[in-house]
This record gives sequence, structure tokens and C-alpha cells, in this order.
Amino acid sequence: MSGISEYFEKMKGTSKSPPMASISEIIWSWIGAFCGIGAVAFINFNVLDGVDRVMMIGSFGASAVLLYGAPKSPLAQPRNLIGGHILSAVIGAASYQVFHSQMWLASAAAVATAIALMHATRTLHPPGGATALIAVISGNNIHALGFSYALMPVGAGAAVMLVVAIIVNNIPRSRRYPEFWL
Repeated sequence: MSGISEYFEKMKGTSKSPPMASISEIIWSWIGAFCGIGAVAFINFNVLDGVDRVMMIGSFGASAVLLYGAPKSPLAQPRNLIGGHILSAVIGAASYQVFHSQMWLASAAAVATAIALMHATRTLHPPGGATALIAVISGNNIHALGFSYALMPVGAGAAVMLVVAIIVNNIPRSRRYPEFWL
């Protein structure tokens, strides 16, 4: 019984919830997210008009949370953002190509392998899991990209968001980005 009770005991947590962010942090997070997603969306809907919105992928929303809402997090640093997304995109495209007849297997293999390789390469970026999954579950427009999905939309979109993060997160004195590059 002690093994079972120890198992459930771990679920109680060990610390209290973090304090609320300051109004300044909330405002700068909003500005960063608006500018970052706005820049990618502007390119998608105005510069790339007619290519079926290929620049916008859902995992960029999660990257925005890290880049602009938690810029000090190791998971938000440039190496993790770019490396995690691109590596995960390649894994997702490969998983679809190998296992497309078994979508459940392609989905599971893409996410699990992306996590393992991001860990192994020190590029863990949680939205990368979604980037890998998007490569599998999206429609023909993404599947047709094959491995180029890693460069466009993934690499290009992440790079745009990185530039915005560097600019916006260094405007207020209370913020600094990045914490490290490599």
C-alpha cells in the first residue's frame, strides 16, 4: 500500500502558485504577442495571399505565450524556439510520410519522437510538439510541403517571432531577451 499512497502523495504538489504578474508585465506580454502574431499574420494574409494561409500554424500561439509572456524561461530562448520548431517539423513530416496509412501511429510517433529529440538536442520548446502534430494531422496543403514545412512556414514564422521578441522584450528596463543564444 505504501507504494500506491506515495504515488498519490506526489500529486499534491510541493509549492504554492506563483504570484500574479505585474500590470507592466501583462501589458508588455500583450504588446509582444500582438506584434509577434500580428507580423506573422500580416505576412500570411498580405504578402503570401493566395497560398492558402501557409504561414500561420497553431503552435505559434503557444510560442507567443513563452516568448512574450515568459521570456526568461529556458523554453523561450532562441535555440529552443528555432531548434525545437524546426526539428519537430522535420519529425512530423517524416512521421506522416512513413505512417500516413495509420494516422494514430503517425500522430503518436511524431509528438513522442519530437519530444525525445528536443530533449537530446537541448532544444525543448513545448509548442514543438504541436508543430510535429500539425505536420501529421493537417490537410493536403501542409502534407504537400513535405520536409519544406520545416523551413516555410515553421522556420520563417519562428524567425519572425524571434525578431519581434528581441525588439519588444528589450524595450522596458524590467525585461531582457534572450537569456542565452546557444
